[in-house]
Amino acid sequence: MTPGIMMVSLLFMGISMVVSMILKSKFTRYSKVPLSSGLSGKEVAEKMLRENGIYDVQVTSVQGFLSDHYDPAKKTVNLSPEVYEGHTVAAAAVAAHECGHAVQHATQYAPLQMRSKLVPTVQFSSTIVNWVLLAGLVLAASGSYTLLLAGIVLMAITVLFSLITLPVEFDASKRALAWLNHTNITDNREYPMAKDALKWAATTYVVAALAAVVMLLQYISIFMGRRD
Repeated sequence: MTPGIMMVSLLFMGISMVVSMILKSKFTRYSKVPLSSGLSGKEVAEKMLRENGIYDVQVTSVQGFLSDHYDPAKKTVNLSPEVYEGHTVAAAAVAAHECGHAVQHATQYAPLQMRSKLVPTVQFSSTIVNWVLLAGLVLAASGSYTLLLAGIVLMAITVLFSLITLPVEFDASKRALAWLNHTNITDNREYPMAKDALKWAATTYVVAALAAVVMLLQYISIFMGRRD
């Protein structure tokens, strides 16, 4: 790994840690604010699914802190225990956001479909890309650039996945907040808290995407420089 790439990696690692700490702080804070409607995260999720005409998606509880996610293959909204059982603003925001993905799936939201199609390829490329890039840098020093180019292509696939993830996540939050506001699940005091929590959750994806793009440009710069 070159000094430039190492510096970029450390910079974005630091930014990512700060954003992650803020997100956890926000979630912890809003997890202490009772929801005026009295619904649990599970009930919020089930209500949002029903009101969007979705009856074939199951709401389940999974272990792990902030492990909440929607599984389009199994059609399950998976909520962490704090969200599934919580009767708080944070629980409502997260549950509604994950249901936003279920609504995207039901309405065939194009970016979600594109991301789903990329998952198998990204799973493969992400397991080998670092080794390919490392070997590519070593071989490039002796004048062979094929492996480095292959590593850049693999990395470009993961970067594309990160970029497609952004509209998927922002749209899910937009759907969640609109529904929370429209149905009065959150009142005038709670809604800004839900919006703030989802904003910081989305920020983690922005940082990850930006870091991926910058790293890709670094490797492309190295490839072009050594070729010249």
